[in-house]
Amino acid sequence: SLDIKLQYSDEESNETYLGLTDNDFKTNPFKRYDGSAKDLMKNIHRQVVLTHTIDFTKNFRITTNAYHNYFKRNWYKADYITFNGDKQSIGKVFGNQDNFNNYLSFARGEINSDGDDFMNVRANNRVYNSKGIQTKFDYHWYDNDIFHDIEIGLRYHYDDEDRFQWIDDYSINNGVLSLSNAGIPGSNANRISSAKAFAASATYRLKYKAWTFTPGIRYENISLQRENFGGSDPSRTGDNLSTRENNVDVFIPGIGTNYKFNNNFSIFGGIHKGFSPPSNQAGQKPEVSINYELGSRFGVGKLRGETVFFFNDYSNLLGSDLAATGGTGTLDQFNAGEVDVNGLELLLNYDFSNQESTIKIPFTLGYTFTNTEFKNSFGSDEDLWGEVTSGDELPYLSKHQFNIGISLEHEKYEFNFNGRFNGKFRTQAGKGSIPEDELVNSNFVIDFSGKYFITENISTTVNIINLLDNVYAASRVPAGLRPGHPFGAYLGIQFKF
Repeated sequence: SLDIKLQYSDEESNETYLGLTDNDFKTNPFKRYDGSAKDLMKNIHRQVVLTHTIDFTKNFRITTNAYHNYFKRNWYKADYITFNGDKQSIGKVFGNQDNFNNYLSFARGEINSDGDDFMNVRANNRVYNSKGIQTKFDYHWYDNDIFHDIEIGLRYHYDDEDRFQWIDDYSINNGVLSLSNAGIPGSNANRISSAKAFAASATYRLKYKAWTFTPGIRYENISLQRENFGGSDPSRTGDNLSTRENNVDVFIPGIGTNYKFNNNFSIFGGIHKGFSPPSNQAGQKPEVSINYELGSRFGVGKLRGETVFFFNDYSNLLGSDLAATGGTGTLDQFNAGEVDVNGLELLLNYDFSNQESTIKIPFTLGYTFTNTEFKNSFGSDEDLWGEVTSGDELPYLSKHQFNIGISLEHEKYEFNFNGRFNGKFRTQAGKGSIPEDELVNSNFVIDFSGKYFITENISTTVNIINLLDNVYAASRVPAGLRPGHPFGAYLGIQFKF
């Protein structure tokens, strides 16, 4: 068989990185500063995926995927504030609000431009390509009362990111932005980063009586490159070309096991190596961890559940200089050293309906507790993780998260209510109580989705995000508090051919 998937989407939205001060957020969380009036995201995304499947026998299958993604975008957004000739990133301004009151007043439009006062708006103009081919061989068979399953996978992948960016300077007068200095395309960033990767994997699953064993191993060979043409070569003649390259070879083993006592109770566990590739900085090491889990699955009457204890031992956690987290946006990575992450996950499912009923009422509850700790001290950029001391907690991670959902399902319709709680978290590494200017408070949001089957092949759908229109802060980075999704309704029609 051959499956073909084609996808196209485009977007034009007035999205920004420029958030709000704490006081302004309390007054009006959906306020926008005049300094973000020109901020605009425009993008297009095209995707092609071909999936070819051959069933040689009922025990042997080969599945091959070929794919290509193209994504072009220009996110034109406020990036720096220049006041009295002093240029500061919006992340630094909002991270030190008491020291940059004039910059904030200027961004609000409360102070008119005087000479060298500008909102510096960056054209984050980029093109992303990714393409590759992968194939998987799956062979399984029975040997008396032993079940064997072998999967072997191969993949070749290529991707690149082409940055061609510039910065325009806007003055503000009476809250209106006017272009003062047009930047030269390519003068802010003019480089191509690319990666070639070959991966091979093998997994073997063995089932014998109550036991299941699943060992596996993966090999990755990755070549990362960057060609930087420089801000003074928009034609890319290569006169000032600088290059850098990093190569990674890694084996990633793991094993999982499960023991089934009966149909209502089993235990499982696993040990797996974790891996995340480095950047194209020469000599930089990848992120490495050893991940452990131990859990059980159980059933009591109509109640089904799963509980898992996990421990992730990072020997080299990587951080990245992302604009989205308050950095400068270079994407350069840095070593954060040793970190321990451990916790508990719990999932419960229960059906309130009778077995003979035509209506099902499933209920779901999921909870995750996460504890984190840096095991070493280091200095991080002040706009990212802050000064890290051994024993500090990781930023941007909630200790407590849970989901609760209930549904009403019928052959003609279904309705789903889902509540999601995200606990408070810190935006800088630390321990103990969270300082007010580093805190994002907890929130609880209820969503709704529904479907009605008009015919066997046609159905209508509705999704409502934040049904009760709760107002909450979703983030404090990259530059001030930002609200979560307000009430929103999405309608659709599904056709089956």
